[in-house]
Amino acid sequence: MPNTLTHAQVVPTTTDCWPTHENLHPESLDAQDHFITRDGVTFAGSHLIIDLWQATKLDDLQLMEQTLRDAVEVAGATLLHIHLHHFTPNGGISGVAVLAESHISVHTWPERNFAAFDVFMCGDAEPHKAIPILEQAFTPTRTDVSDLMRGKVSK
Repeated sequence: MPNTLTHAQVVPTTTDCWPTHENLHPESLDAQDHFITRDGVTFAGSHLIIDLWQATKLDDLQLMEQTLRDAVEVAGATLLHIHLHHFTPNGGISGVAVLAESHISVHTWPERNFAAFDVFMCGDAEPHKAIPILEQAFTPTRTDVSDLMRGKVSK
């Protein structure tokens, strides 16, 4: 009988096969944690929830990729990887730009002219600078932004 895996089988893994910060940089265990202190509040990072209404070109995969790259650059973040998926038949896009500072994710509904972006960044990155980049690319008539401080440190 051939040795094939089915979706119900579990392949064992070892815990040392994934790189960790400690494995890659053992000398930096006491390094800065990249939490932010703003207006006397210490927190992990800013998480922007951005809704674009009556937006255009939400099915343009090349534009989406370039816009994510531009948003990462203007925010002063470090791009690690972009993965985008184009749905059919409506042309919606879902995806993520994985950053050293966290991520930008996107989900679009071109049939409703709506896009939902999450921009989460820690350290010195400036996620608010991504908003005009998104607006310029997708020309919404309305932009709603919620700003969350993730990981607030209690005093």
